Amino acid sequence: MSRNGLYAVIAILLIAVVGFGIYSYQQQQARPGIEVRMDDQGISIDGNG
Repeated sequence: MSRNGLYAVIAILLIAVVGFGIYSYQQQQARPGIEVRMDDQGISIDGNG
């Protein structure tokens, strides 16, 4: 395998690892959560899931 081919394989693997990291970070941020607010109108609970 030539050096250019080896560099191409390394670049593709690096791009795949970075892409998977970004994807998993976005999935982690999109988890459902609950927001509890207390104001002058009382207590309100909002869920985004």
